[in-house]
Amino acid sequence: MKLRDLAEDLPGKWTEIEEVAEEASAVFAELDGAQRELAAMKKLR
Repeated sequence: MKLRDLAEDLPGKWTEIEEVAEEASAVFAELDGAQRELAAMKKLR
């Protein structure tokens, strides 16, 4: 949601791009880790 909000407010909030990108990257890294963990758990069955 933050990415969409940022995009709607551009170019005014261009200074927030790096912060929002870092947050999005962290969320996707967490999601990737969870997906890998789930895949590993499925292999153990």
